[in-house]
Amino acid sequence: MRLINSHARVRVPATSGNLGPGFDSMGMAHDLWDEVAVTLTTGASRVVILGEGSQTLPRDESHLIVQTIKTTLERLGAPSSGIDLVCRNKIPHGRGLGSSAAAIVAAIMLVKGLIDRPDALDEAAMLKLATEFEGHPDNAAPAIYGGATLSWGEGDGLETARLNVSPNVKTALLVPNEVLPTSQARSVLPSAVPHRDAVFNSARSALLVHALEHQPELLFAATADKLHQDYRADSMPKSAAMLEALRAANWPAVISGAGPTILVFAHIDAPMAKILGEQGFRVINSTQVRGAHFVDDNGNVQS
Repeated sequence: MRLINSHARVRVPATSGNLGPGFDSMGMAHDLWDEVAVTLTTGASRVVILGEGSQTLPRDESHLIVQTIKTTLERLGAPSSGIDLVCRNKIPHGRGLGSSAAAIVAAIMLVKGLIDRPDALDEAAMLKLATEFEGHPDNAAPAIYGGATLSWGEGDGLETARLNVSPNVKTALLVPNEVLPTSQARSVLPSAVPHRDAVFNSARSALLVHALEHQPELLFAATADKLHQDYRADSMPKSAAMLEALRAANWPAVISGAGPTILVFAHIDAPMAKILGEQGFRVINSTQVRGAHFVDDNGNVQS
């Protein structure tokens, strides 16, 4: 594998994993983007970070995107070099919106733009590699494919289907100020769950696919969960209380990924957004979006 370009630029969307009952298997992309540009150099790697994470993320070889670029190049047998990286981040970190998956997918996509055989990193190959780095596909899949996705299998047997989501499905993100590391959110999950809860989620996951594609009016029932959200409630009391209040009012709402952001399957109007803002939640109405893609230096989408 050879490097034939020294520069590439990509955009990657925020994502919600789980979508309620589809634990570690279902996800959805949102109209909220990180944009990352790489330039290969002969010196040490340097990272410029604008926006989210500008005060906390590393600016050297330890940056997740730099590490993933170098690892991906090594996997492909391509030469490595110094990396100049410019990250314009809009995806909040530690909020359950797939920021780490976006970084990993951005890195793999950037490598695709640098090598002489981009077909070696088609969508399926990108997903398998990203899932290996990330640990599970629920965020990586929609970041790559766009829209809503369902993934199954593991390793070389990993597969993903992009759902044909109804245009009547609307979404909104309720983003709190608090952060919750994914590792902390996962640490409170039990090693086993009651059989009845597994049966419950199995039925609701199947219903969720049907509701997203054909009957959005069933989304409230389809987004019920017994596998992870209740166990995580004490780790995000503010979001858990808001989720309970929304569902008591028949809003189809779930925790986005590991939280604490809430995903609502509806648009939030300005008066309600103001009320939610007063309670510490920033509202972002979203639409169905494509997955990661290349852009030129003016931000125009490249084919």
